[in-house]
Amino acid sequence: MPAIDTQQTITLIRPDDWHLHLRDGAHLSSVVAHSAHQFARAIVMPNLKPPVTTVAAAAAYRERILAALPAGVKFEPLMTLYLTDNTDPDEIRRARDTDFVHAVKLYPAGATTNSDAGVTDLKKCYKTLEVMQEVGMPLCVHGEVTNHEIDLFDREAVFIERVMRPLRRDMPELPIVFEHITTKDAAEYVAEAEGPIGATITAHHLLYNRNEIFRGGIRPHYYCLPVLKREEHRLALVTAATSGDERFFLGTDSAPHAVGAKEASCGCAGCYTALHAMELYATAFEQAGALDKLEAFASLNGPAFYGLPVNEGSITLKREPWTLPATVPFGETALVPLNAGEQINWKML
Repeated sequence: MPAIDTQQTITLIRPDDWHLHLRDGAHLSSVVAHSAHQFARAIVMPNLKPPVTTVAAAAAYRERILAALPAGVKFEPLMTLYLTDNTDPDEIRRARDTDFVHAVKLYPAGATTNSDAGVTDLKKCYKTLEVMQEVGMPLCVHGEVTNHEIDLFDREAVFIERVMRPLRRDMPELPIVFEHITTKDAAEYVAEAEGPIGATITAHHLLYNRNEIFRGGIRPHYYCLPVLKREEHRLALVTAATSGDERFFLGTDSAPHAVGAKEASCGCAGCYTALHAMELYATAFEQAGALDKLEAFASLNGPAFYGLPVNEGSITLKREPWTLPATVPFGETALVPLNAGEQINWKML
């Protein structure tokens, strides 16, 4: 159980981030320390340009992440491979033989940032998925259909019916992480499902509904994919995250973009929360009266799903108001964190 001092401080087993974007090059060097300050480990997304599709590419990316860490900082990147229509089943066996590739990521082609090389038809991947099921390699799923005739706010629910149910019927033992769920439909599906399935939930989907994108005007730094949904869906996510159900765990989906790429005529999707993720989660759990459930969600459920040990060490959050910076460096430019310039009432020590 977390140690809670009359709601003024909370000490948790050191948490992990089970869904993180770190980018590459100078951008990577600008943001990786934020995640390393908050988390011991992170499942690192492979949607670079070009994408990380092989074990060799994952090993090289891992080395770049470790090299970008500040001196003396410990942080373990848990690498993933980017699934394509042509992923070789033998690449999955090679990945399972490593100690650093922990999952394969499914992006439906065109679903989000740098997903153009993603899967066009999941049936094309079945031989690869069969090997993943055989060796127990988790499939991390961006769960939205990409048909533009389907309403943007319905694409997750439609994905469950058109893709997730058939996939799990055909491969019931394939470990699946339904990532960054955003709807009541997804929360109920995971809670009721049998077999090896889990789901990550972001802090911003716990805290905000779709009104936040339009409060006082268009607010591009609250635009992400899957997009924020109605209030009934936010409440369902809060219920799931605070339920104690071990199938739900923390994944920030922190996604850094340069300010100009967000504040543009066709802005990028993604919210940057790595700077203050645990403070946001603490806020959400406190609002739900469930601070005592935060440690399981942040520190225990993810390792259990991935078959990894719980971290040693701890973090402490203190009730201490502070103001988020308007921007943080991002290579040669800057990015705007979620809640930029606003006050937040928890601070990680």
